[in-house]
Amino acid sequence: MLELSIARALYDRFPDASEGRLAKIRAHVVSRQSCAGVAKELDLGKRLIARAQDVPEPELQRLAHSKNVLAAVLEAAIAAAYLEHGFAAVEDAVVEAFSERIEFARTSHVDNKTELQEALARTGKHVQYTVVTVEGPAHERRFVCATMVDGQQLGLGRGSTKKAAEQEAARQTLDALGIEHEAF
Repeated sequence: MLELSIARALYDRFPDASEGRLAKIRAHVVSRQSCAGVAKELDLGKRLIARAQDVPEPELQRLAHSKNVLAAVLEAAIAAAYLEHGFAAVEDAVVEAFSERIEFARTSHVDNKTELQEALARTGKHVQYTVVTVEGPAHERRFVCATMVDGQQLGLGRGSTKKAAEQEAARQTLDALGIEHEAF
């Protein structure tokens, strides 16, 4: 439901965009991180706390603030609305809830790793990602990742997930190589 709604909205809004660009935007918009952001905007964590039963308070607080849980709750709510009311009745609300993310993805470069890989492939080079350090307790990890191109470290990224750290390292590598970021 979510992916179809967003794909259709992108196709209708941006008919001149390439299939590849639309796919990148869609992937960002429907990502777990994006879903968690929409869930926070809709106060789904607070609603979860208000309606939960038989869950110890510390566990409930942890669940209500977990990005993965919030994203899953949002996806479940969208599915339930679809099953109850049908696609046509729910589609506009889904697109509206994600409209800021659509605009951000349309106007920003959101997938540095793919952009870097594609740019390097055109020159016959490859990128490798290395985890340099992992810091913090299991529930608050911080990752530092490096990009290696032809044995040379060109980027160093930090993030709360390995993926986020790799994206930042890829962005730095694109900048270091003077590769223009894709614009829409």
